[in-house]
Amino acid sequence: MYDRLTVRQKQVVWAWGFLAIPIVFYVVIRFYPTFNAMLISFQEWNLLGDRLWTGLDNYSKLLNDPVFWKVFRNTFAYLLIGTPISLVVSFVIAFHLDRLRFMHGFMRMLYFLPFMTTAVAMAWVWRWFYQPVPIGLFNNFLSSIGIPQVTFLRSTSLALPAVLAPAVWAGLGFQIIIFMAGLRAIPRTYYEAARIDGVSGWTILWEITIPLLKPTIIFIVVFSSIGFLRIFDHVYNMTTNDPGGPLNATKPLVLMIYQTAFNDFNMGYAAAQTVVLFLILLIVSLVQLRILRDR
Repeated sequence: MYDRLTVRQKQVVWAWGFLAIPIVFYVVIRFYPTFNAMLISFQEWNLLGDRLWTGLDNYSKLLNDPVFWKVFRNTFAYLLIGTPISLVVSFVIAFHLDRLRFMHGFMRMLYFLPFMTTAVAMAWVWRWFYQPVPIGLFNNFLSSIGIPQVTFLRSTSLALPAVLAPAVWAGLGFQIIIFMAGLRAIPRTYYEAARIDGVSGWTILWEITIPLLKPTIIFIVVFSSIGFLRIFDHVYNMTTNDPGGPLNATKPLVLMIYQTAFNDFNMGYAAAQTVVLFLILLIVSLVQLRILRDR
């Protein structure tokens, strides 16, 4: 039967043959677990017994759970604080690093190094920084200039920024590399023409550089937003004694899902939280893409 096919038809068969591997992978690894989680969210299941259909009970419980709303606010705090800070800092570093000629490769490697470091190791190092005197680096510095010690990870107001700081720092290297690639893709002729016309540096930045970096900015905003909405490793490892911090001050939605599923073994409730997280990621990504493209 294969021998009777035309060359064009054989090419189509081979194309679908190669495409079948990633399609099967995504169906088994991605799509099936997603739809299965949606199904479990309407059930009660503890991993061992039978699944019992409960309808919208898990979602009703979620809407009336004060811990969920606290976690919901924390999750968006990571997003609304972390994304703009990381975007601005990474752009400023990339903009100046792009102009650096001496030891350019070495400096770029230093900025990218934190991104290659495991989140667990980085979280524990920063946790050591936040320890009281005489262990903690930050409190040792504060005490040396006469400022009282600060309980960074035990404060309901400072714990979230303290956890967010290493998360922002860890992602800077990747964003810097992407920004530098975008900057290198801008034709030099635009800058040469602007300088010949006597355009100021700020005008060049706002009228040439940033508009031409629009695709890069869209990618980084969406990518970093998804990362901050799914933050887990830093929070879990920096608050292992009390996961989620004091009064759930640092607990994100992913950590709540983990505790509900593997500490309480309430898989239906955890699946409902997972569906909510999926919808948040989808809506935030689509809204960002729409806003940034319109601009």
